[in-house]
Amino acid sequence: MAQFYVNQNQQSNGDHEVHQEGCKFMPFEKNLLDLGGFTDCSDALDEARNTYDQVNGCDTCCPDCHIT
Repeated sequence: MAQFYVNQNQQSNGDHEVHQEGCKFMPFEKNLLDLGGFTDCSDALDEARNTYDQVNGCDTCCPDCHIT
């Protein structure tokens, strides 16, 4: 089970990006919302949608959940 976080600062396109712990593009800790532990990124994105309408997986650490 991996730990996931969502960036509370939205990207220029409005996305709030979901990251897996250890990602080299992890935002500053003060900008992270802890989503909890999940077996895959799709469950983490579902959890992030409870807070933000527009979420996307990080292309680097969550490629299976990244929508271009």
